Amino acid sequence: MLNIFARASISRVTDPIGAALVRAGLTPNAMTLIGTAGAFVSALVFIPQGMLLWGTFLVWGFALLDLLDGAMARAKGSTPFGAVLDATCDRLVDGALFAAIVWWAFVVEDNPRIGAAALICLVLAQVISYVKARAEASGLEADGGLIERAERLIIALVGTGLQGFGLPHSVEVSQWLLAVLSVITLSQRVFAVTKAGRGAPS
Repeated sequence: MLNIFARASISRVTDPIGAALVRAGLTPNAMTLIGTAGAFVSALVFIPQGMLLWGTFLVWGFALLDLLDGAMARAKGSTPFGAVLDATCDRLVDGALFAAIVWWAFVVEDNPRIGAAALICLVLAQVISYVKARAEASGLEADGGLIERAERLIIALVGTGLQGFGLPHSVEVSQWLLAVLSVITLSQRVFAVTKAGRGAPS
């Protein structure tokens, strides 16, 4: 949903930066790998230790590079390999973030409720993305839904950030909210695939 309303405004800011980075010799794939490695390591190092503020800001900062690799791809021209690499790296970062929250919930907080919600979010984040990819590989449409990757990251990181600032129950509330919204989004995508499949030639 955020992609629909914010893409044009964000692109006006990131596209000139992306073009400048391409002229400087960086490639979209290199930016993707830098952002992924930084976010992946930051999530798994800081959040499981209870260093939620460090983890939140570092993951958020490296995730923002994902905006730049898209802008760079538009400036230089995207490739099929680049698209696959970007999607793969997105799944790695999502998995690392929610796995880190699961570890923090069970080991640091000793709170199975948060751990259960984070596990649900971890699974649904991967399945929601897979439904879209598998549908498009089959020539069907399954885009959109209530929340996409940007919203998942925002909700999860707002929760860890607020908890890091000392606001109790922030992670628990954000994870259960995200779990509910993810179930709705998965249902929307499955419905979209079902509808598209009925209209597809046999």
